[in-house]
Amino acid sequence: MGEATDKLAAAGNKLAGNVKEAVGKATDNPDLAAEGKAQQLKGTGQDVKGSVKGALGDKI
Repeated sequence: MGEATDKLAAAGNKLAGNVKEAVGKATDNPDLAAEGKAQQLKGTGQDVKGSVKGALGDKI
């Protein structure tokens, strides 16, 4: 259950970050673009966390 939750949160953060970065670039707002990039990185970290949980299963 933890793996799926982490992967779902990761997908949401990656999507929201991608939108923020695109809007930031389109509106010439570097702060928003950077915030979007950071949110995408957060999503990537959550994805890795979910993968580790999936690989270890009940061992953790």
